Amino acid sequence: MKDEKYLSLLSSEYPTVSSAAAEIIGINARRSLPKTTEYFFSDLHGEHESFLYQLRSASGTIKFKIDDIFSKSVSASERESLADLIYYPEDYIKNLSRADRLDDEWRKITIYRMILVCKTVSAKYTRAEVRSKMPESFGYVLDELLNVTDDINRDFYYEEIIRTVIETGIADDFIIEMASLIRALTVGRLHIIGDVFDRGPRADKIMNELSSFKHIDFQWGNHDVSWMGAASGNTALIANVIRIALSYNSLDVLEDGYGLNLRPLSVFAAETYADDRCGLFMPKTLDDVKFDFIDSSLTAKMHKAIAVIQLKLECDMIRRHPEYGMDDRAIFEKIDFKSGTLTLGQKTYKLLDNNFPTVDPADPAKLTEKEAELMRVLLSSFHHSRLLNEHIRFLYSHGSMYKLCNGNVLYHGCIPMNDDGTFRYGKTPEGEFFGRELLDRTERIIRRAYFSKYGSDEQREACDYMWYLWCGKDSPLFGKDKLAFAERTFLEKNIPESVENYDPYYTVSHSEDTCRLILSEFGLDPERGHIINGHVPVHHSEGESPVKAGGRLFVIDGGISKAYRSKTGIAGYTLIFDSHSLQLAEHRPAENGIFKTPKIRVVEKLERRFNVSDTDNGAELYEKSRDLSRLIEAYRSGEVPEKA
Repeated sequence: MKDEKYLSLLSSEYPTVSSAAAEIIGINARRSLPKTTEYFFSDLHGEHESFLYQLRSASGTIKFKIDDIFSKSVSASERESLADLIYYPEDYIKNLSRADRLDDEWRKITIYRMILVCKTVSAKYTRAEVRSKMPESFGYVLDELLNVTDDINRDFYYEEIIRTVIETGIADDFIIEMASLIRALTVGRLHIIGDVFDRGPRADKIMNELSSFKHIDFQWGNHDVSWMGAASGNTALIANVIRIALSYNSLDVLEDGYGLNLRPLSVFAAETYADDRCGLFMPKTLDDVKFDFIDSSLTAKMHKAIAVIQLKLECDMIRRHPEYGMDDRAIFEKIDFKSGTLTLGQKTYKLLDNNFPTVDPADPAKLTEKEAELMRVLLSSFHHSRLLNEHIRFLYSHGSMYKLCNGNVLYHGCIPMNDDGTFRYGKTPEGEFFGRELLDRTERIIRRAYFSKYGSDEQREACDYMWYLWCGKDSPLFGKDKLAFAERTFLEKNIPESVENYDPYYTVSHSEDTCRLILSEFGLDPERGHIINGHVPVHHSEGESPVKAGGRLFVIDGGISKAYRSKTGIAGYTLIFDSHSLQLAEHRPAENGIFKTPKIRVVEKLERRFNVSDTDNGAELYEKSRDLSRLIEAYRSGEVPEKA
């Protein structure tokens, strides 16, 4: 009965033998093509300029294609200019126009060259797939230019089309759309291994760009979950994302990007800490604020105000959830406000700042009336930010805790483990679990935090758990024993208590045996699969390699964030998986605002060229082909009537 119902449903889409047979032919054609190229990025941390260059240049792949095509006929400087045009066509054309160098001869030559590039990067797709990526307004013209047959009239045909494009005044728009098509064809699949948000200036611009991609997935990172929890209504995480933005002078993402109202916070901070220099809270000026500039002294006051509120809210969170086992992180309950000391374990330290006018020593976790009202205003602002919630929904709809793709497992943080390389149990509201099940249960709870009925017991419990995922000891997204921002802020540097110790995973995962265990846990081939991981920056400048465990593990957090570049020595990695090999692109920081093509090296050569038939998509297409063959049999046997 199930088979009959399925075939009946399938027949509504393929109502005849000929339509089903035509689809089988198309499927077999697609399965015979080389696999499309996958790009893996991690830990973008709001660095929109660096990341958008990496994305639009396909991490150097487009430039290499241009060099292959034109190395013998076009100068190096012209090839560089063509690449820049494809990356940022609107800006490039605008600059040419301002310099009075935009003419029809340039347009004609440029269109010819871009056709050749477009033909090269479209070779892995069927004609129908290429057409689906074309802009509707120029689809017919582009299709004709890319598929002219090699007959005697080809040059004349090209000439007539391009002449008409120029004469009608649409050449500049046409070039812009061609550049967009080239970029879309070059990046077949995009994987973001966590942490789009925090530290850098404009995570919103990154999300705007990523939301235009059809074939994209996210593996949530701890910073992503912090924002997702804030959008779900967790006030401790609202305070957290604001604190981090103020700490890194990233006000633009809050106000100009997401329209979040910081005016009440600035007024509250200016009044409450009027005579306090808040020297411990001066922002790191890695980026300049371009919109809604706030004086650094006021930023420091706002930073301190929200940090104090966050520490109060975290104490309250820990009180409500003793099952989290985080009593040691209730920092305000360990301060003697009279003497200005903080006791951690058996040691007592003098605070560098003991001015807490809003703290009641008898109940240090209690918000004042003004603090409570401020958080209500901020909660409302997060709740009503249209763009923020669009981006959060996109993270939910295209994201997960992990992804299995073409024999590889992708996740941001870690699989909690013991020192002996065995899996360790992690806490969830549904109980304690380990390995793959821990991640599966965690994902269900993350989804409940945003999509359950707002304010219900189920939603509040899940929303609170988002904070635990941000900073809890056994959180697979955090992967450390504690978040010591309070110790690093209020105590002298380099004390033992300010050290954040990584989960044993980050040591034992460098073993091939451990990686085989993890791959097997996810049902993958332990001898051929790979773990693709982010979260922990690779110290390239110290000789550390992102390729670990004999090639079973790739850690691709290369330090795109400016905050890490002094340690990593580079500006991020891209892992590229094409039909021939796995490659790593090492990105360099921009010099005087100019980005350079990255260094790319092959880290694993495939035994043979991979076709679509070797991929997960190929397996799905094969199953569909079998189903259609069964439908044809049913049509011919009379089991299912043709809808001719």
